[in-house]
Amino acid sequence: MARRLFELAGQDQARRFSPYCWRARMALAHKGLEAETVIWRFTEGEAIAFSGQNKVPVLVDGDRVVADSWVIARYLEDHYPDRPSLFPGGVAAGRFVASWADEVLNPMLVRLIVSDIPPLLDEPARRYFIANREVRFGQPLAEVTANREARLPELRQALGPARAVLAERPFLGGEAPDYRDYAVFGSFQWARVVSPLALLAPDDPVAAWRERMLDLHGGLARATPALAG
Repeated sequence: MARRLFELAGQDQARRFSPYCWRARMALAHKGLEAETVIWRFTEGEAIAFSGQNKVPVLVDGDRVVADSWVIARYLEDHYPDRPSLFPGGVAAGRFVASWADEVLNPMLVRLIVSDIPPLLDEPARRYFIANREVRFGQPLAEVTANREARLPELRQALGPARAVLAERPFLGGEAPDYRDYAVFGSFQWARVVSPLALLAPDDPVAAWRERMLDLHGGLARATPALAG
């Protein structure tokens, strides 16, 4: 069965950086399912028009087309129940953590790293990204990330709930990773791939967890070029 995953990349196609695509890629690996990567860039909306929307990830699994990282995770869980569960703690727990990453973590991260992204894009994608994001933020991207080192304590404080879990267990899912880990890790992988900014103190339990996540599934995430350690 042909299986393909459309993933966002920069000018270097190995530099895949969407947090949501990483959620999908890690979910596939968790299930032990291989999928061909199809590189997608911001200006290539026509390439995924068949999915009925304009964002990645898009999973094509045989004759099925599934868009949105959460929908993909639910699809994988429902259609491959004989493989390791993404939601051993329940779907609601996975949804809660993914929503926390969407509503709390990612909005903080983007204001720390967004100005690092344009140099990694080809010229058409760069023009699109800068224009689109400057409208979104209402200011130049360099101003969005100005004085970002001074705002790192705020991010680190927001990670308190994750830190409390990871001080006692190796993964957010407990003794083994599950979708809760992938939802949060996608955000850190996004930052790692696009920005040199050191988000975490070396002795932070979240930093140790991130290292464990990078090593999962044969070092799948670590193999992607990074700008941050």
